[in-house]
Amino acid sequence: MMRKFILTLMLAAGAGAVLAAGDGDGEGKAPWRVTFDKAAGLAGDTGIVGFLKKNAPAYITGDFDAADRPAKFPRSAGRNGYYDENGKWIGGYFDENGAFVKGHEVKVLGGMPYGVGQLIMIPLCLVMIYLAIVKGFEPLLLLPIGFGGLLANCPLAGVTAPAMMHDGVITFLASGIPVMQGGIVEPGGFLHYFFKFGIDTGVFPIMIFMGVGAMTDFGPLIANPKMAILGGAAQFGIFFALFGALGLASVFGADFFGGVDPLKAAASIGIIGGADGPTAIWLTSRLAPDLLGAIAVAAYSYMALVPIIQPPIMKALTTREERAITMPPLREVKKIEKVCFPLIVLLLCAVLLPSAVPLIGALMLGNLAKEAGSSVARISDTMSNALINIITIMLGLSVGSKLACEKFLSGTTLGILALGLLAFCVGTAAGILMAKLLNVFSKEKVNPLIGSAGVSAVPMAARVSNKVSLSENSGNFILMQAMGPNVSGVIGSAVVAGILYTLCRG
Repeated sequence: MMRKFILTLMLAAGAGAVLAAGDGDGEGKAPWRVTFDKAAGLAGDTGIVGFLKKNAPAYITGDFDAADRPAKFPRSAGRNGYYDENGKWIGGYFDENGAFVKGHEVKVLGGMPYGVGQLIMIPLCLVMIYLAIVKGFEPLLLLPIGFGGLLANCPLAGVTAPAMMHDGVITFLASGIPVMQGGIVEPGGFLHYFFKFGIDTGVFPIMIFMGVGAMTDFGPLIANPKMAILGGAAQFGIFFALFGALGLASVFGADFFGGVDPLKAAASIGIIGGADGPTAIWLTSRLAPDLLGAIAVAAYSYMALVPIIQPPIMKALTTREERAITMPPLREVKKIEKVCFPLIVLLLCAVLLPSAVPLIGALMLGNLAKEAGSSVARISDTMSNALINIITIMLGLSVGSKLACEKFLSGTTLGILALGLLAFCVGTAAGILMAKLLNVFSKEKVNPLIGSAGVSAVPMAARVSNKVSLSENSGNFILMQAMGPNVSGVIGSAVVAGILYTLCRG
């Protein structure tokens, strides 16, 4: 009992000493009071407060308070921006390399406050997750994309914030733009690094293509090479969307795409028509990265909706007799043909279209590893399983980081989604019509349904063609015949992406 009493007295004495120690401000303030003040200040950092914010973070807009700005005269620069020769404030931040990143105006759809925009994006991202888990719409990608969008719109979380340098020596270039050297780098959010490493460099889409190649059988295309015509025809949707995007820019002005060059934006939007997510991400990350979120969501959404979108188009453009056309079995393809095919395609691409080599090369490397046999089975297995699964997670989260409200809630996004849907429908229709045209000049009739598989949604588009065929004739299996246009569509969309990149870069 005595021991407890003495212990209580000691604790009371210690507490009294802490309370008595320093009651002033600054260094004289008692530690308990400093801690209490910090705890009280946490109320301003909650998500509830974040959802009530009217403006976007200052590092995005460059609209820093006057107290955070450097002196106006003489001309100088601080960590948050500088004054130009005319005395105009240029806000922004210095990245981890010391380069100045200028702030820009943020416009959320309808002029709503930034925090409200974030709040609206939360249920939209939850819908994506619902479609992935419950409806099974491209779950391997819509799940990480939707979750990445949730992370990006959690207020004050900073998971997408860039790395910023401060407290360094600032000098002005001849152009008048400041640079910082020798400063302290404040780390960015983890999604910033995912995006910078995998999307900015184009590494993630290329690695995805390795896995796709390792899972793809080009045998049906090799057995019937003319099916490549159907895969090529389906790419017409890409150019339809491209010209449609240019039309939007001419009607609503060049700023319709948020400051992105209209031609580059149109090329990036057009690639949605190929229904090839990795290719859309690769091209957009090079030409119009600010549009990546909307374009990636559109591309993968329409890939997931193939079973819903394509059947009505198929039935509208074909007759019952055409849908019931039976096709002969494909010839057996020799192993030497399968091994030589990826090498020949790569060399042809290198000679004719070098800009498409990264995508085509990765695709053919994966396919070569698959066809080479047991000697490289471990490589093929890694590409088609562990590698593609890991990269899919990181790719989805990176794309989801671009679903921040200031990038997604805009009229531009609505235009992209509409054009993407039209492009996908046009691509499906073009493949079917090309198959019907082939039947005019060919003795051996082609079931027009396989033309719809020319879009790059492998193997879903081929399965949908087969399903519609079976609905007309339960014994008419055309899955393997449809795989020919389907895999040629993968090659075709990568080739078109290379062409657009060559025409629009610079």
